[in-house]
Amino acid sequence: MSQAGAVGTPSALQNGFNKVFIQRDYSEGTAVKFHTRLPGELEGLIERHVFESTINRLNEFFAEAEKGSCSTYCEGCIGCITAYLVYMCSETHYEKTLRKISKYIASQNERIYHPKGLQIIDPTYRGLRVIEITILDRPGRT
Repeated sequence: MSQAGAVGTPSALQNGFNKVFIQRDYSEGTAVKFHTRLPGELEGLIERHVFESTINRLNEFFAEAEKGSCSTYCEGCIGCITAYLVYMCSETHYEKTLRKISKYIASQNERIYHPKGLQIIDPTYRGLRVIEITILDRPGRT
């Protein structure tokens, strides 16, 4: 895959809006991490430092979610001992962090991205493969 295609991949929607996909960054392994470079399709629509700050914060959240600690190991042991029935009445550390990520994306959309005609789609909706950014107020733009 070329370097240009690795960062932002545009595609046109049926209604004329454009989507830009921020691909996963596998340069440091298989942990969930996304490229931070601003795609050319978003230049002029959002400041580079704002975009990079958002993606870096998302990467920090995912690193926190995947971090092993004493409590996450105990959580796994309790799950095993209870035949995983404990997860019917409690959330895992990973689920709690994913909820924080969803709240962060919603607040970023409301405060920063929607006023600029953009919307970030939660990467959990795309199987943690890409971050989708929809260009809302630029119909027909290619």
